[in-house]
Amino acid sequence: MSKGTITNRGKFLKNIRGKIGGISPDKPVEKPDWTVNPQRRVMKDFDQDQLVEVLEKQCHHIHTDFFLTNSESLQETLDQVLASYQTRSIVYSYDNRFHTYQLPEFFKNFAKKPEHEVFKWNDENREESISFSERADVGITFSDITLAESGTIVLFNRKGQGRSVSLLPKDYIAIIPKSTIVPRMTQATDYVHQQVEKGEEISSCINFITGPSNSADIEMNLVVGVHGPIRAAYIVVEDK
Repeated sequence: MSKGTITNRGKFLKNIRGKIGGISPDKPVEKPDWTVNPQRRVMKDFDQDQLVEVLEKQCHHIHTDFFLTNSESLQETLDQVLASYQTRSIVYSYDNRFHTYQLPEFFKNFAKKPEHEVFKWNDENREESISFSERADVGITFSDITLAESGTIVLFNRKGQGRSVSLLPKDYIAIIPKSTIVPRMTQATDYVHQQVEKGEEISSCINFITGPSNSADIEMNLVVGVHGPIRAAYIVVEDK
């Protein structure tokens, strides 16, 4: 298909900017200074243990398996989840936190079992990484921010953390350092806003994952596992 020609683009955009308040590239949007901020009062005084309790209760509503462990027992807990999911193949993101919690050795031992495979996401070979993710039983990532109120995992896509790891495998496991848990979406957007204010580079894509894939579009009947992971597990671990 030949490339089309755009005409009157400037005039068209100028008209739209005028209708929505004169916004232009040299006049950035100013954040309103609200006199009331009820969203900041939600779980304002909760400590991390209380936020964990909220997250655990929410996991029940979003059909997600919940586990609480410490760094010493993380491998045992992970092995338990993989066994319950009858996992034979694993893909995991390129993330230094896997080394922090000494998981590469666990994966190495897992791969020694008959017909077992483990693959670490490789940005140098995206096609192979995506191909393995498509047929993997489980994808594993660490959570960057975790929203207790909704039971949502926030992933900041970056080199080594392809979206395919959490989207394409049959099941998904999120390892959640306890310190990443915040009350709600408010704190996640605050974090991104602060990055922008500091002039820092932000992720080109931010994923919000709330349990396994589901839909209630048809007759409002909830169907779980329709366009992504069928099952999901959250493993909350004490920070190391």
